[in-house]
Amino acid sequence: MGRELYWAPSEAAAPDPVDLARRAVSRMDFAAVDIGIVPQDDPDHVGVVGMPVWMWVENPAPATVGPLAESVSAGGVTVTVEARMERVVWDMGDGNTVSCTGPGTPYRESFGGEASPDCGYRYETQGNPYTVTATSYWTIRWESDGEAGSLPVQELTASTQITIGEVQVLRQ
Repeated sequence: MGRELYWAPSEAAAPDPVDLARRAVSRMDFAAVDIGIVPQDDPDHVGVVGMPVWMWVENPAPATVGPLAESVSAGGVTVTVEARMERVVWDMGDGNTVSCTGPGTPYRESFGGEASPDCGYRYETQGNPYTVTATSYWTIRWESDGEAGSLPVQELTASTQITIGEVQVLRQ
């Protein structure tokens, strides 16, 4: 009486591409933006009520603005994920926010008192100090064998403090 042994392929279901996409996102190296701002976070730099404040992403890199890409394979399924920073929302610390697409334009001394072309603000009252918070929002999309979708937006936050003073002119 001999026993016959044979191998039969498993009927296991293919992995869920959304689960694989989440795994790919967990491998991505997201980082909050490095804040560039004028006036700077420094006791020797004071902004002035009504003068332009410039905000930007200092040293933009894939981890802070994208794009980031990652692929994961399992059970014959490959999912590719791409993540990009969609916008930065700046909480100015005085109850107002500014939403900027892209990394913004770094300030240079040659700009003088000009307003930022893409990401700026003007304070209406003095503050010592204002806490400015930059929250970056990322769009995350995945695709696999003709299927595609998106995952919840990733949010990352950084903050700094700036001082805004008021100029008073005295006449005799």
